[in-house]
Amino acid sequence: MKTTQIRFSRKDPANFFKTLNTRVNEYFKDKNLKKTGNWKLHLKTIAMFVIFLTPYFLLLTLNISGWAQLLLTIVMGIGMAGVGMNVMHDGNHGSYSSKKWVNNFMGSTIYILAGNVYNWQVQHNVLHHTYTNIHGHDEDMEAGRILRFSKHAEWKRFHKYQHLYSVFLYGLLTFNWALTTDFKQTRDYLKRKLSYGKFPNPAKQWSIVVVSKILYISIWIVVPMLILSIAWWKVILGFFIMHYVAGVILSVVFQLAHMVKEAQMPLPDETGTMKNTWAIHQLFTTVNFATKNKIVNWYTGGLNHQVEHHIFPNISHIHYTKISRIVKETAKEFNLPYHEFKTTRKAVLSHFKHLKEMGVKPVLIG
Repeated sequence: MKTTQIRFSRKDPANFFKTLNTRVNEYFKDKNLKKTGNWKLHLKTIAMFVIFLTPYFLLLTLNISGWAQLLLTIVMGIGMAGVGMNVMHDGNHGSYSSKKWVNNFMGSTIYILAGNVYNWQVQHNVLHHTYTNIHGHDEDMEAGRILRFSKHAEWKRFHKYQHLYSVFLYGLLTFNWALTTDFKQTRDYLKRKLSYGKFPNPAKQWSIVVVSKILYISIWIVVPMLILSIAWWKVILGFFIMHYVAGVILSVVFQLAHMVKEAQMPLPDETGTMKNTWAIHQLFTTVNFATKNKIVNWYTGGLNHQVEHHIFPNISHIHYTKISRIVKETAKEFNLPYHEFKTTRKAVLSHFKHLKEMGVKPVLIG
């Protein structure tokens, strides 16, 4: 990751964001609504935890056949991703509730997803939301050089096949959280003195990482091995399948919003200044998909409304469908882009088309 200081342009003579922010605030005031979650989010939270944890307790308490065990681990993966997108995400953005302790509690659900609050907030809230799609600064664009998402990234010969093998790697996202990612990120972020809010005590952060990993492995691997009368490798396999399903879902949902041809990947000028203001930058680098699909809206926690989320990360996702009309109309009024795919299928096709294009060897000029 680069250390060059990035600055966004302050030139917005038409006052796009000021106008948009005023209109969105007026919407909440007129409707007498809080920007945080409400009973709809609370019910969804219960539903996601039921999907996630019920199969776990069924596996531990009932004598279930092998194929049924496999099905339950898949359901757990679906629930795991659902908790991440709907509960943990809003909690760590401070948009789940108007009460700080509730946000902290819901944000901490990342620990049962194998992640870490400090690391996630730095990578997502700080690096991704601030430097969206800026190569070398938005860490969500990095894939260990195995995948090439941007034309600014180094090309390797094997990238020409990335549109074929990428989906198999996507499933490793949360599995890597459980094993290696949090240790590497804690080391790097503490060294770079990055934080979202108050900088943590290094000793405390390392203690949280180590203890949470021990508890996580105990709950999801050790306990099932002690209780279930099945081979140890079946427990490991079930653990892997759960994570693989969750990883594919989370990775693909993210990629459809940013790693598509329609989303720009601009670089700063020689002084480290971006062409646009931060808010306008979000419009150029972010894409919505399937916003009319009620099932997608409900399950993805509004992450298919990435344009609204990136401009208003402090607003709960349950409001995105309503405020999207305001954002879209205001962007059109100011002659700014508002990218969206009508269906998930079109977004998926665009993503893999982008991967294929990024896999082509760059033509050297000069």
